[in-house]
Amino acid sequence: MPANFPEIWLGRIIEHLTNADMATFLEGIPEIAADVTQINAGTLTEQNKIYVPTTEFEVDVLINNTTYPIAVQEYEDGTIEITLDKLQTKVTSVSDDAVMGASYDKIDQVTKSHIRAMLVAKFQKALHSIAPAGDTPNTPVLVVTGGADAQTDSTGRLILTYEDLVAAKRRCKGFGQCRLVLTNDHWNDLLLDRKNFGNQLVDYAKGKPNPVVAGFEIHTYEGEFPKYTALGVKKPYGAILESGDTEGSVIFVKEAIGKKTGVTRQYFDKPTARGQANELAYRHYYIAVPYMARKIGAIR
Repeated sequence: MPANFPEIWLGRIIEHLTNADMATFLEGIPEIAADVTQINAGTLTEQNKIYVPTTEFEVDVLINNTTYPIAVQEYEDGTIEITLDKLQTKVTSVSDDAVMGASYDKIDQVTKSHIRAMLVAKFQKALHSIAPAGDTPNTPVLVVTGGADAQTDSTGRLILTYEDLVAAKRRCKGFGQCRLVLTNDHWNDLLLDRKNFGNQLVDYAKGKPNPVVAGFEIHTYEGEFPKYTALGVKKPYGAILESGDTEGSVIFVKEAIGKKTGVTRQYFDKPTARGQANELAYRHYYIAVPYMARKIGAIR
């Protein structure tokens, strides 16, 4: 790769990272309005952090008050520190023979695997971060029942039914408009329930509004979903699905989620006389996470 090409490569990778549309469940969630603080920039301990002000303050309202002076209620707030996830690609070696006279199309071809890998990783990690750690009053994690007849599929797995969605909606009372990101199995379960859903899901296509079922704005995602143990505890990101584990469809209110894109760095080594190969890698910082453990849920 000629020496004047690295800047173009970096510009191209940033364009793809910020414009690629592969996870509809993150659409409409604005970037957190906070500056990214780079800590130990350019070192092995580099971090990207943001600091978000937060408050649960609600002013008390007096009705037909006759007591004066009115009591003072002190305003309270705080700050949340959020560390962005660091995504790094492994180094790719490209021989000079492959890039001599490289064109713009060649740049797209070589960087495609880096772009896809980072996008898949950042969206899967985002969905995992949004999913609750376990069942609480503010973070319901419901178990699929298969309905009144405990219906199962050919593998013996209990299927997601309309009754399960209603139960989830009941547990999410007071949350507001919720998004429901369905696992592939749960999406297929609803596709087969034509009685309750008709063609709402069958006719859904890109460019149309997401269907609303049982009060949930329905989304799908082709990547991996968070995994829960038989006791309903979320497993660490990247954990393997073991016997008794289930993938969980994720529920959240978009206003309860914050996302932030940090720094993107390119690492490029020029060819040497011995190796005659270019080495390229990227580092990208990103986070999508609930501000607090509330208004999120799962169906497993």
